[in-house]
Amino acid sequence: MKTVLIIEDDTVLRENTTELLELSNYNVISAFDGISGVEMAKEQLPDIIVCDIMMPGLDGYETLKILAQHEATKCIPFIFLSAKTEVRDVRKGMSMGADDYITKPFNEDELISAIESRIAKNAILRELTLGPRNADKETDSNELQTLNDLKNFIDDQGTRFTFEKDTVIYHEGEHSNYIYLINKGTVKCFQIDEQGKELVTALYNEDDLFGYTSFTDNQPHKETAKAIANVELVGISTVQFNKLLIDNHKIALELIQLLTDNLLGVKTQLLEMAYSSVNKKTAATILKFAEKINRKPDDAIKISRSDLASVAGIATETLIRALASFKKQGLIETDGRNIKILDIEKLKRMT
Repeated sequence: MKTVLIIEDDTVLRENTTELLELSNYNVISAFDGISGVEMAKEQLPDIIVCDIMMPGLDGYETLKILAQHEATKCIPFIFLSAKTEVRDVRKGMSMGADDYITKPFNEDELISAIESRIAKNAILRELTLGPRNADKETDSNELQTLNDLKNFIDDQGTRFTFEKDTVIYHEGEHSNYIYLINKGTVKCFQIDEQGKELVTALYNEDDLFGYTSFTDNQPHKETAKAIANVELVGISTVQFNKLLIDNHKIALELIQLLTDNLLGVKTQLLEMAYSSVNKKTAATILKFAEKINRKPDDAIKISRSDLASVAGIATETLIRALASFKKQGLIETDGRNIKILDIEKLKRMT
């Protein structure tokens, strides 16, 4: 039976999480703050640690830092559990060596899946006799190890840009000069078909990378990128980006995985466009935009009907009829371009 150490100062959440994990056949030990959590980790050497960030005395960041410097605990998988959802907070935690970052509130499946995958990954690394998470002896200490390291590098070394809402960032056919990281806002990429209809090909949100067309050649953009909210970007030249890939092989592998995930997402979208009902397409698209744009679930989505229709793969008139139906059912509320989700669970059940 695997042992999980929970470090959480909220008594109710700590007890509820303990009960949840025990029902999933984990042995659970818990600490109410970072100081006692560090001592417990050193004494009992759990298989994984789930730790809050905002705690009195010793916060989660310092707790991780201390355990990463201790020989017996530096290889234990570490997951942050926190209500802090700012991109920089997440990036800070991951750059310090955390294995995952789960935001509150969370569901049971999300937590269990994260714990299972991190324990499995750690076991595989041990079998392959790889070095500790934060100290690979055969690797240059300056080498970028993860996609998170790459984003930190771009954030620190890149050129900063701002674009107002509805401003084009680059046009289809223009040469690809920068790879962009979004620090704030949302960007859509689209193509125009022979009939002049706009087809949205991708949506990018905070902490996403976009703008790459080829990692080996300076090819022109295959689509147009536009800000659908005021955006703040950091860009790195394609020349410097390609040099980073050559010098940091692990980053290249991470980008391959990112492209694979993006491709799977496109395939899923195409299948939904081909086989889903109008209501299912509309519901799925509203949820997709809400996930990309909203920082809070209760906020309204400020998006044009044509953008929604383009992503859903249906005519604008058809989408408007579906929205009217959703409004009558009490699923959404509309006010001009704004769409506010009133019953997110029922909307999810339609997809």
